[in-house]
Amino acid sequence: MSSETVTVHLVQRLDYQFEVSFGDGVAPLLVDEPPPLGRRAGPSPAELLASAVGSCLAASLLFSLQKYKQQVDPVRSEVSAEVGRNDEGRLRVLAMQATLTLGVPRDGLQHLDRALSQFETYCTVTQSIAAAVPVTVRVFDAQGEQLK
Repeated sequence: MSSETVTVHLVQRLDYQFEVSFGDGVAPLLVDEPPPLGRRAGPSPAELLASAVGSCLAASLLFSLQKYKQQVDPVRSEVSAEVGRNDEGRLRVLAMQATLTLGVPRDGLQHLDRALSQFETYCTVTQSIAAAVPVTVRVFDAQGEQLK
């Protein structure tokens, strides 16, 4: 089994604002806490986590369907992260709900059931955090029919 190390660099810019550098020609990203701590000049860490889950799930679903030569573009993803206090009174991401929407109707898609049954297992981020943060995943087609 091969492994890869992903490294990002963060530098404080102002108060709770940090510039995140990814290297390899990727544009830096400014992150910030919401008020009253920060100024909301960029996404918060919880929003970054939600976006990582949404992006990974959407990419995994797309990959699973493309293995069967299915064109489902554009895939959309919306992730809600419930942020609240744990038993010790500390803020935590308590749960997440991801809704993925295919860009096409269900009709005509082949091997959909098989792709839907396995795509989550390919999602590196969601599978990595699932032991600590419950993630509910729903999938819809372009006409609003719930597929999963």
